[in-house]
Amino acid sequence: MAVSIKDVARAAGVSPATVSRTLGGGPVSAALRDKVEEAVRRTGYRPNLSARRLRSQESQTVGLIVADISNPFFTAVARAVEHAAYRAGLRVILCNTDENPEKEAMYLQLMEQERVTGVIFAPTRASVERLDQGPRPSFPMVLIDRAGRASAQDAVVLDNFAAGSMLVEHLAGQGYRRIAGLFGNASTTGVERRDGYEAAMLRAGLSPSSRFIAPSIEAAEQEIARWFAKGNLPEAVIASNGLLLMGVVRALRATGRRMPEDLAIAGFDNESWTDLVGPGITVIEQPVAQIGEEAMRLLLERLDAPEAPVRKTVLGGRCVIRGSTARRALDEAAE
Repeated sequence: MAVSIKDVARAAGVSPATVSRTLGGGPVSAALRDKVEEAVRRTGYRPNLSARRLRSQESQTVGLIVADISNPFFTAVARAVEHAAYRAGLRVILCNTDENPEKEAMYLQLMEQERVTGVIFAPTRASVERLDQGPRPSFPMVLIDRAGRASAQDAVVLDNFAAGSMLVEHLAGQGYRRIAGLFGNASTTGVERRDGYEAAMLRAGLSPSSRFIAPSIEAAEQEIARWFAKGNLPEAVIASNGLLLMGVVRALRATGRRMPEDLAIAGFDNESWTDLVGPGITVIEQPVAQIGEEAMRLLLERLDAPEAPVRKTVLGGRCVIRGSTARRALDEAAE
């Protein structure tokens, strides 16, 4: 049963008119405002509160919590969110978590204290599980990039399974057989891309060789260096995000090896540098602007319809093919 403003008034021990005035930003004492907002939290009247905040004359704020602002993907998404928020008359508080669940919890608490209108959040796997199992936050939330298979929150994600499969299918079609995969260990995104990679490998009659590592340049560089040291380098490697992709390229250049002659490389995120390194790097291009704009649209619609069913928007990626995955048959012709 929906909670009414009269329920909040009874819980706070005040009149409905006082609750309405408080939630509308009217003149009340700090103590009375705290009492009413505590009653709102206890009764679950949060959706109506959010809608009132959006309609009020006060300057409204959206929290944007990203996993790693040094990752160009999140930089681009943040820009899109800010642009969409500006058009809606909202400000943005940007927080960076470094894939740390403790920092995520701290920033979510900060959003409570700041009484934000809503939050757009790129969570770690640990926080996805906590959000699904724990109490709902007091503000509307839209997850971006990472959401799990059955999130209790609105979400905007890439079809990661299909994207991981797409890269394998391209490499196999180019004649590569020993295709390894490096996947970030902090997010649901890495798991979904790994699942797509392994499914495509098995369909092609190939043996998967995947590793979960920290989603950083250094981790990928160190992993490739270990492969070089052991002398068991695959024919091709897929990196599941832009930072891992950069680490693979750095490791290759540090040893004077070439792509695709010594190692074919494919990955995610069509950053400007991927077209400038060597023969260019094959990548999955994510619709970053659409991700940010869609997240803001879902957030605004959630404020207007707080009881609507949870929605998950799944977007497609585009495979941008470049020289880093040129046909392996070229090597055979040179022999």
